[in-house]
Amino acid sequence: MSSKAKAVSALVVISLLLSGCSSLRNTIAKVSPKKVEKNVLSGRDGSNGPVLVVKVDDTNEAHPQIGLEDADVVYIEQVEGGLTRLAAVFSSTIPTRVGPVRSARISDIDILSQYGHVAFAYSGAQKKFLPVIAAANVQNLGAQSQSPTIYTTDPTRNPPYAMVLRADLLMQKTVADNYVIEKAKSVGWKFSHAPVGGKPTSSVTLHWPAASYKAEWSESQKRWLLLHNSTLDLAQSGKTLGPTTLVIQMVSITPSQYHDKVGGVTPFSQTVGTGTGFILRDGKTYAATWSRSSAQVGTTWSLSDGSEISFAPGQVWVALTDTKPDFTYITPSASPSKTK
Repeated sequence: MSSKAKAVSALVVISLLLSGCSSLRNTIAKVSPKKVEKNVLSGRDGSNGPVLVVKVDDTNEAHPQIGLEDADVVYIEQVEGGLTRLAAVFSSTIPTRVGPVRSARISDIDILSQYGHVAFAYSGAQKKFLPVIAAANVQNLGAQSQSPTIYTTDPTRNPPYAMVLRADLLMQKTVADNYVIEKAKSVGWKFSHAPVGGKPTSSVTLHWPAASYKAEWSESQKRWLLLHNSTLDLAQSGKTLGPTTLVIQMVSITPSQYHDKVGGVTPFSQTVGTGTGFILRDGKTYAATWSRSSAQVGTTWSLSDGSEISFAPGQVWVALTDTKPDFTYITPSASPSKTK
């Protein structure tokens, strides 16, 4: 064989080998599963994108609410008159619409501080409180400084329950305006298997002076289905709202220096410090203690032996209350028993 023929033969062999390697790589790529990103706030599949927090009305007239099923974390706060209002935290998914949007409250400042510099969306605030928001470590994106194409009016709803946020447009604006919005980071809790122990629980009822929530465990859906003021808590999409992990955080609720336009005093929920509470996951209740050394750090939860309790991957709701809830526990040989 001539030298030229040998060279051509070698090139053919090399080409075949390279082709084989390429095919092998493609085969491996098809077989090897792509790693799915987990959101650090909810532990479910999803990106750790920029954090948006929206204040949402929680009165009967505000239901069904819009977009809450996409939140990673939802806080229930007490406001004037003993009613509740929600702070919905979005990161893994930013829905198109969220609402009805309502005003900010003093308890929001400490709650939001642990998330870093987040986008904060709300309908307005008391005049005396606006400078506090402006000085806080948030990107102040209240309706008073945004266009009506972002804070829209839903014609099917009556004011003040008709303001609906175009969350997608607001987050696009943060990019266009070069706002630095912090991405999701751990705020104290982690996600893993359930600890040993816990009390099998069929339901729990939470109380505020003028509002209540009930959470019922769904074995088929592996989450707590919510009722608001004795009515099934449906989102506008038709989905029943409810977390995989329900956090009941017992806090001190005291009057603040702020009040609404009719003179109702704004309560302040103390979320920095230490306290007791309950973690509900996988159909069980775990008595726990919480600790948060400053507003800038997250909240950690521990069992009675001091070990950390992990949350179940999925949406998290945190109920801030100073009233002990009513639990309906399940006993092995009897029907569920209610205990306070």
